[in-house]
Amino acid sequence: MNSSFVDFEELLRQSEFVPIRPLGHGAFGIVYEAYDREYGIVAVKIIQKKKFDAKELEAAEIIHKYVQKCPFIMDHKYSKPIKQFQILILEYSNTNTLNLFAKQPQISLPSYILRTLMKQILEGMRVFHNTGLVHRDIKCDNILLHCPPGSGCIYAKISDFGFAKKEDQIHEQTYFAGTLPFMSPEQFHKSAFISKKVDIYALGITFYKVITHKFPVNERNIEEQKKKMAKLKCIERPQEIKDGILWNLLSQMLESNC
Repeated sequence: MNSSFVDFEELLRQSEFVPIRPLGHGAFGIVYEAYDREYGIVAVKIIQKKKFDAKELEAAEIIHKYVQKCPFIMDHKYSKPIKQFQILILEYSNTNTLNLFAKQPQISLPSYILRTLMKQILEGMRVFHNTGLVHRDIKCDNILLHCPPGSGCIYAKISDFGFAKKEDQIHEQTYFAGTLPFMSPEQFHKSAFISKKVDIYALGITFYKVITHKFPVNERNIEEQKKKMAKLKCIERPQEIKDGILWNLLSQMLESNC
């Protein structure tokens, strides 16, 4: 059944949610802001069962055990099937994603805000990796921002665990995953093993994009990106990054294992 002809709001009502508004959509399905009787305002991700990877649910359930200790990872509340769909109920973030800053050159974050967001995201990544998982799709769109009503504070939250999997030890090879300009050089090698370094590199690119509003390498397709990355010995310090301590951190995050 083509999801474009599905009345998602009616589907949510049948599942005892009160739909509020769509938040986004993609090949996987659609995400709604909705009201849940137990958890209040939540994000509901509706995925066609034939496109649903059970590993996403497994990863979310693993992370749920740790997220109580860390406010910088998006929490998974519960899930349930309905008709030809799988529904994931997630913590709701009310602001935007890091692309709010990354895509607007006129927005230059004060250094204290940038430091705060980076510290939150790095702490979230540390806790995430403590679960034994590698995210594999860290990017600006997957870092959500939330402002608890009346708090005046912004929290960054790592989200979207669709590509997350256990870190390889010896044998298992990676599958091609991630978003092109955020992918580390080793991800372009078929024999590469998944490690936490993949996420650290992607975070480095994420911070680079937020600060400079551009990517260090952003070719048109996989093959061109792979060739450019193979020739790249290191990422040069952009003129927008004047803080030496900040660049020292980013340059270490952007080191390649190839």
